[in-house]
Amino acid sequence: MNMESFKFTPFRSSDELELNIVVCNKITLVNKLSKNLLLVFITLLLMGCGVQGNEPFITASPIIITATLPPASTPPASATSLPPLPPPTITPIEGITSTQLNVRAEPSTASNVLGIVPANTQVQIIGKDPGENWWQILYPQGDEGKGWVTAEFVTTAGKPEVPEVGGAASDPGNANAAIIQQKLNIRSGPGTDFNSIGTLNPQDVVNVTGKDSNGAWLQIDFANGPEGKGWINAAFVQINNAENLPIVSESGVVVGTGTPVDTPAPPTPTVVPAPMDHDSTQAPAINIVFSATGTRSIQYTSDVSAPTGDTDDWLTFTPFTHTVQINLICTGNGNLSTEIFQNNLTLPDLGRLSCGESRAITTNVGTAYLVHIQALESSGLNYTHYTVHITSIP
Repeated sequence: MNMESFKFTPFRSSDELELNIVVCNKITLVNKLSKNLLLVFITLLLMGCGVQGNEPFITASPIIITATLPPASTPPASATSLPPLPPPTITPIEGITSTQLNVRAEPSTASNVLGIVPANTQVQIIGKDPGENWWQILYPQGDEGKGWVTAEFVTTAGKPEVPEVGGAASDPGNANAAIIQQKLNIRSGPGTDFNSIGTLNPQDVVNVTGKDSNGAWLQIDFANGPEGKGWINAAFVQINNAENLPIVSESGVVVGTGTPVDTPAPPTPTVVPAPMDHDSTQAPAINIVFSATGTRSIQYTSDVSAPTGDTDDWLTFTPFTHTVQINLICTGNGNLSTEIFQNNLTLPDLGRLSCGESRAITTNVGTAYLVHIQALESSGLNYTHYTVHITSIP
């Protein structure tokens, strides 16, 4: 270098020197800022390309993202037991009333009358009592649309296969329910010297409300009796806890509770004469006319006794076919015989039908026949409760 061409120009003043220093510092600061910006640019570029640089970087404030969780799933509903299935539907059995019948609330003549069904009316049978003396039928005016009618005056094509719904099992929670053991008179007071105001059949169920002072007679609910009550002989009734019944006077007033210490035990059940029903050859108990579109068979239940009581029963039927089947079923301590008459003559092909027998006889269409049921005499009292079935056979 030519030393002569190099010239040193001194500062003219201190102010000028200070100004030059400031300028130099600013230039230096600008250079530094430029370098930092360049480094930031390169860093961002490397981050975008997935390459990490070695240069220092600026730490940015973190971005916080709050995750929105999906709504919690609703737990499945706990299993709920399905309601029990309804009991199997009973298929009603058709029957035809052979006479006008009372429809009662319970299978007992002591029960309230719900209404009347005329003769030759079709009924739907859905149940029976234990003795098969009563049919439960569909009856809209009754409780739960049901009622009870006497079975002997309902004609069916065959023996109805329906469930047993009456009797002792009908109300097991009723401690005062009693079961009648044989056909029994209902009286207006506690004794045989009181009037008979009705009858009960074997297996009828009654509600007992009291007893007399010695426990020999029981007061029951009886709609047709004085103040809705009646009296029956305790010797022919099956009941539990009779000792806890209230003691009722003849006038119907409760005079005590429990059985007095000096009260004699109820008498041992004994056979009693059958009550008189005053039927005869001129006024039979029933008079049935069979027909192809109406009544084809009858079932009649009653009782006879000998040598005292009602010794004879009389029934009349008129067939529409040439053959009739007769069955005779009996209970009791005696026996009886059955004869059939046409024009006051005994039919030769029948003879005497005894208890437990079944026989077919030849008949004339449209001719009335008279059935005579008679208790046979024996030593002591002969009491027989019977059911006779008479069916026209095509």
